This record gives sequence, structure tokens and C-alpha cells, in this order.
Amino acid sequence: MGSPAPPVPMDRVTEALWRVRGEDPQDLEALVGRILGYIHFVLPDPPVSRRATLRAFLPNDDVDRVSALPYALLRNIVSRLPDKDAARTAVLATRWRGLWRSAPLVLVDSHFLTPAAASGGQVARAEARRVTAAVSRVLAAHPGPIRCAHLTCSYMAEFPSLLARWLQTLAVKGVQDLVLVNRPFPLALDLPGALFGMPALTRLYLGFFKFPDTAGLQSTVSFPNLRELGLCTVVIFGPDMDFILARSPALEILCIQANLFTERLRIVSRSLRCVQVVVATDLDILLAYAPHLERLIVWSVMAKERSNMRIKIAPAPALSILGYLELEFHTLEIGNTVIKAETRASPTTMVPTVKILGLRVRFGIGDDVKLLPAFLRCFPSVERLHIESKKTAEPTGKLNLEFWKDAGAIECVQSHIKLMMFHNFHGYQSELSFLQFILENAPMLTKLVIVYPKRTFTSVTEANSKLEPLFSAKWASTCCSLLLSEGAYAEGEEPLELQSFKRGSNFSVRDPFAFIVRA
Repeated sequence: MGSPAPPVPMDRVTEALWRVRGEDPQDLEALVGRILGYIHFVLPDPPVSRRATLRAFLPNDDVDRVSALPYALLRNIVSRLPDKDAARTAVLATRWRGLWRSAPLVLVDSHFLTPAAASGGQVARAEARRVTAAVSRVLAAHPGPIRCAHLTCSYMAEFPSLLARWLQTLAVKGVQDLVLVNRPFPLALDLPGALFGMPALTRLYLGFFKFPDTAGLQSTVSFPNLRELGLCTVVIFGPDMDFILARSPALEILCIQANLFTERLRIVSRSLRCVQVVVATDLDILLAYAPHLERLIVWSVMAKERSNMRIKIAPAPALSILGYLELEFHTLEIGNTVIKAETRASPTTMVPTVKILGLRVRFGIGDDVKLLPAFLRCFPSVERLHIESKKTAEPTGKLNLEFWKDAGAIECVQSHIKLMMFHNFHGYQSELSFLQFILENAPMLTKLVIVYPKRTFTSVTEANSKLEPLFSAKWASTCCSLLLSEGAYAEGEEPLELQSFKRGSNFSVRDPFAFIVRA
């Protein structure tokens, strides 16, 4: 992940907002520094790479076959090049001269950075101003359409009127894919209302802005083609979120990262298939009406001990992937029932459509372990179970195998689980007790993968020795294999959310939590 970004001095408005929440502004500076380190894992990659280069190879004869290709194909080639190289194609031959202006524009402002700035992470203000000027020149010179604009390097608070002109130009020229990130601070920089004049948008990611007030907008305002929306540290209030969900009839993917002043997310959408949330503060998620939602993925990062999140699931007939529920911070509510350790399984407390489940458990904390059976009973059809073990500084109750024997029947374990991945294995007795319970009670289990953080054990031999009690147990499955693997990172170096986030909204990936581990 690299070194964390340094704290960034905040503006007075942001400081005031943070104080209203009863928080120390210095905590916000440190928090935003870490969020900056996370945000680039959330943003989609540009469709063209700076590493792509335009090269000419001498042919065996003097025939220019490439220039003879149809104009439509040549425009397609130009639109897939970095902007600088695309503009330079005009010198290749006569047929190339007007191609850059006629091809759909792909504008990535980081391509204008000097090599040193591009590799250094932090962008100096002087460098950012130079890039900002280059973006303005390109937007003025190219007539459109704009296939993609990926603008992440400008301190837009210095150019508020320029930002408005940019958005107006992007709207007029039919931008389809827009990634727009302000260099903080301020966190609450007002985003111009020109945003609502972009009906051609299919993907929109915003970072470090205050979402425009939607009150009073005409009923005709909508994003009819918007399929993917990402809000990264965006100040947005409930009515405005409700507005954008209601006015985006084709929206399938919603990604939210660390929206600091949003305390409640109410999901009402006929089209959403995936909701992925990275939270750094308290947030309640209410799944009110989403008949086509297949994935609900929640990552809690930088959560404090007093943090608490309520996740309420109303009827969700298509929900098949759910995680990572964190027993320490998350209160799970199904229908009108809050799931507690003593909650009995019933049709009203079950979500039978979930096939892939991810849970974070502090196996050294008795209350977490006691809650785990109740959570598992809520999802009777789980086939792929992912458990992440969280290390605790002061364990308070290590429950052994007798607890699990007394826990009673758990349908998903007895009838459905085929794969289980256990992340962050430390070799604790409480972890081994749970693993032994699974092996002795899961007849459908075909693979158990146990991943321990890098440098947890001194050798592979030591790691293997920790599993010896499992091989003395009587396994319920006659065809189960056990794989022990060292993770690619030490504990805390690379959180699971950074390894898995972009997989979460990739529908071609069957199981977003099953990333490749070191064999």
C-alpha cells in the first residue's frame, strides 16, 4: 500500500463541521491523510495507460497499410492512446491529421504530470496548476464527444469558476465516463450544478466535494444512462442521495467511500445490483427496497472502539453475496429483528438467498464468538464462507470446542458449505476450536483454506504444527482438502478491503472475497 499520506491542513468550514460532530479536528486531519491512501484503490483505472506508447516499425516496403484502414478504425485506435500520443498522430500522414479532433476524447490529467511527480504520489501545487492549464487547453481544443475524463490532480478550490466551466464543457460534449477528484482541503467544496446536465454519463466518480443541493431541481433532471456511481469522501445528505438513486433508473453499481458526514444510507432502487461501502465513521445502512441487489459489501476501516453500524436487511430476493459483517461493530437487523446471541432461527430472521458470506470475528473476545452461531443461522444456504480473524490486544474469554458442541445445529454448516477461507490465522486455541467444529460438522466441505499473515510464524514447519489438532479430529467430509498458505502481507499492511475492493463490483468475479493467496 505504500507509506500513508501526510496530514493535510484543513479549512475552517471543515473544522467547524467536524466540531459539530464532537470530534477533534486533529483526528480528521489524520483520517483524511489515511483516506487519501485508500481512495486510489477505489477509483476505477483510466481506460488508457501512460505506459502505452506509439511506435513505428519500418516495413519491408514503402506501403503505408495502417493509414489505409477505414477512418472508423483509425479513430478507434487514436481514442485508445494517451492524449499526448493521440494528438501527435497528426504528423504520421495526411489521413491522420484530423483524427484526434474527430475521435472520442480520453482525457487523463495524470498523464500531464512530469515523471517525477507521477511517481511521487503527492502533487505540488505548482505542478497541479500546470496540469490544470493543460486540461483547459485540451477541453477547449477538442470538439467532442468525450468518452472519458479522469481528473484527479487539481486543487479545484483555487479555481472555482474554472471547475464550473469544465463541467459545462464536459456536459455539452457528452462526457460518458467522469472521474473528478478535488485535492483537499476543503472537503466541502461545492460541486457546481452543471453536474445535472450530463445525461450521457454512464459512470461517475466524485471525490472530496459537497454534492449539490437537489431541492428545487426540475422533475426532468435525471441520469438516464448512469450505470456506476462512486462517491469518495463526498458530503451528501439523505434527500440528495435519495434523489440521485431515484433519478438513475439504470444504476447497477453504487460505491461509497468514507463519506464523513453521512450517517444513514437508505437504499431504494429497482436497478441496483451491487452496493459497496467503505466506512470510516458510524453509518447505518438500510436496505429498504432493492429487488435486484445481488451484492452488499461493507468494509469498516479505521473504526474506533465506540463505533457502531446498523445494517438492516428488508426482503432482498436476489441478494447472494454479503460481507464483511464485523461482529465487533455491526448490528445486524433482518426484517424487524435485531440479531443477538440468543436469537432463534426462524423464517423472519433468515436470508436464504445468500450463497457467499464474509465475517470478521475477534476469536479472543467471548461476545464475538457467542454471536457467530446466530449470524451463521441467518444465512442457511451459504456455500462459500469467509472468516477473517481479528487480533485483540486483551482477550476476554476464549471459548473452546465444548462451546461449539453446545451451540446447536447450524444449517449452512451441516448442509451447504463447500468452501471456507479463514484469513489472518494466528494459531489461537479459539480459532482451532472453530475450525475443528467446521471440519467435524460440514459434510459438503471440499476445501478449507487457512491463510496466516506474513511473518506470523518463523517457519512453515511452525505454521503446520499449529494445525495438528485438526488432523486428529473426525472430518465429516470424505473429500475435503486443507490448504495452509502464507498471505502476501503482514497483518495491517494491506487490509482485505484494498485487496478485494475492485473485485466486489466486477460481476465476472464469482467470489470477490476469494483473492489469490501465496501457495
